Amino acid sequence: MRTNILHIGAGELTYEIRNIVAVGEKLEELGMKTYWENIGDPVAKGEHMPQWMKDIVSETVQNDASYGYSPTRGVLETRKFIAEQTNKRGKVQIGPNDIIFFNGLGDAISKVFGFLKRTARVVVPTPSYTTHSSAEAAHAGDRPVTYKLDPYNHWYPDLDDLEKRIKYNPAVAGILIINPDNPTGAVYPVEIIKGMVQLAKKYDLFVVCDEIYINIIYNGQTTLPLSDLIEDVPAIVMRGISKEMPWPGSRCGWIEVYNGHNDPMFEQYIQSILNAKMLEVCSTTLPQLVMPRVVTHPQYQEYLEKRIKRYEKISNIAYDCLKNVDGVLVNRTNGAFYMSVVFNEGVLHNRQSLSIENNEVRSFVESLVNKSGVSLDKRFVYYLLGAAGICVVPLSSFATDLQGFRSTLLETDVDRFSKIFAVLADSIEKYLSS
Repeated sequence: MRTNILHIGAGELTYEIRNIVAVGEKLEELGMKTYWENIGDPVAKGEHMPQWMKDIVSETVQNDASYGYSPTRGVLETRKFIAEQTNKRGKVQIGPNDIIFFNGLGDAISKVFGFLKRTARVVVPTPSYTTHSSAEAAHAGDRPVTYKLDPYNHWYPDLDDLEKRIKYNPAVAGILIINPDNPTGAVYPVEIIKGMVQLAKKYDLFVVCDEIYINIIYNGQTTLPLSDLIEDVPAIVMRGISKEMPWPGSRCGWIEVYNGHNDPMFEQYIQSILNAKMLEVCSTTLPQLVMPRVVTHPQYQEYLEKRIKRYEKISNIAYDCLKNVDGVLVNRTNGAFYMSVVFNEGVLHNRQSLSIENNEVRSFVESLVNKSGVSLDKRFVYYLLGAAGICVVPLSSFATDLQGFRSTLLETDVDRFSKIFAVLADSIEKYLSS
């Protein structure tokens, strides 16, 4: 074209969680049975919405208001409900105007990072959930600035590394926290979050905290929401209904703004996000109307606790299957529904493979692994998919130099899940010894 039409950050927008689906679908066309362990969609993995929840949605659809625009910030009664819930549990107090609804957290993430000054950076964890790291990198037109999550310490943030990334990079304006974490499944102790808040205070930063999994914690672990710990630091907390209810297809998430008036520049930044939402008019109305009725329903807590117990059981099956496999580092998942596995340094090389019986499948996989620039962990992921039909995501896709993979823990059939992870463990051993 006569002029360059590409955004400076266009090359930073990647999402391997869905990219790998195209490979799996091609293998299915060639006769492979695929086990999709790549994306965090509870419904796709067999979770059934309870009838009482469907009834609430059906009843709400009869309300004419569910077909109209909502206010730009979101349905007022729902924002009042969220503010009341936050104020009950947290030390920071917010009002309904401190809440803005979006079409899923993907929309919120795009706005939060997209309306920062291009030279202002938010330091993100590594490994990092791709939507966050890609959106932050794209806004700046550069690779993400990252701080380490330590696989040798339960995937907890390395506070010393975080401070170095802040201290020696004056462009850093904010810190991203994901708690419970995706992709690692870690749940952060209160003292670590306090330490991160203190760093934000010390260096005059704001905090972005993704808490979409804050009510999905197990294995005896505990944490606190940022509203309990943020003190007077400006912050944005992200929440939604896609995982906890679960209703990912609703595309309904929101941000809660804490201490929004404590800094004039931060206040103007939040106003720019609201103005951007105003140009879209509003977010989807129906799920906003439904959410308070669902989470206050008499059966909701029992329903959620039953799901959490299943995730806990699955997390321990996965850990027990992989913990003694030579060549990998495995941490038990304690929140959300993901597990990240790291290959020990030096165990991967470009001559390893798995036996694939189907000739067409083998040829297709070999065409993928022989492409220039394919990371060693992606090579393993492709062979695993071709040999065993298990679809996971290479860990190197999550803004990290670590080699490994992320798997979901959402399979509703416990026996099937046990067999999948037994095959996964066997495949790792065979691959590393090949």
